[in-house]
Amino acid sequence: MTSKFSPAFLFSLGGLVMSIPLFANAHNHGVPLTEIEQKASEGIFENKDVQDRPLSDWDGVWESLNSYLLNGDLDPVLEQKAKKGDKTVEQYRAYYQTGYATNIDMIGIEKNVIEFHVGKAMSSCKYTYSGFKILNYASGKKGVRYLFECQESQSKAPKYVQFSDHIIGPRKSQHFHIYMGNESQEALLNEMNNWPTFYPYSLTKDQIVDEMLHH
Repeated sequence: MTSKFSPAFLFSLGGLVMSIPLFANAHNHGVPLTEIEQKASEGIFENKDVQDRPLSDWDGVWESLNSYLLNGDLDPVLEQKAKKGDKTVEQYRAYYQTGYATNIDMIGIEKNVIEFHVGKAMSSCKYTYSGFKILNYASGKKGVRYLFECQESQSKAPKYVQFSDHIIGPRKSQHFHIYMGNESQEALLNEMNNWPTFYPYSLTKDQIVDEMLHH
């Protein structure tokens, strides 16, 4: 794999860069989804089936989809959505430009520590689990957000973080949407328009497009 970032940048990830090989075959999803898990990935599930999850479910090195969207790499995905959905390609592009918008290039997660990389700057914090919240959407579908809180008052990392990845119980994440802020978990739960999305760093552009087209 050709590195997408400089050696100095990767070195700044410390031990987290060692997690990259874990995703070398990230498009192999491991244990097949159960019927309940498959339905949950489509936003259909019983509240009683939602389980707590550890932050380690998101361990690894992840990169934002924002730049791929902005430079046109995800156009095949937008075109497929336009054929099946109720928006034009340009309407979907605008929708995802709002959804994916973030200045965070990469996120590294290991041993309950989350690192946020913005250009050459990095902030990090150790997070503890704050439970989950089940959300009911206007579409009739449902979602689950897993809540975590930074435990270091001097950290410049977001105090509150929420993960959503269409999974409702312990299972390694394949990609995720993340919500971040310093006000409160409740404020983040109201955010429905901006959901920065991250895929494994090791995936190539073509693999990311394939994932989005077929999964």
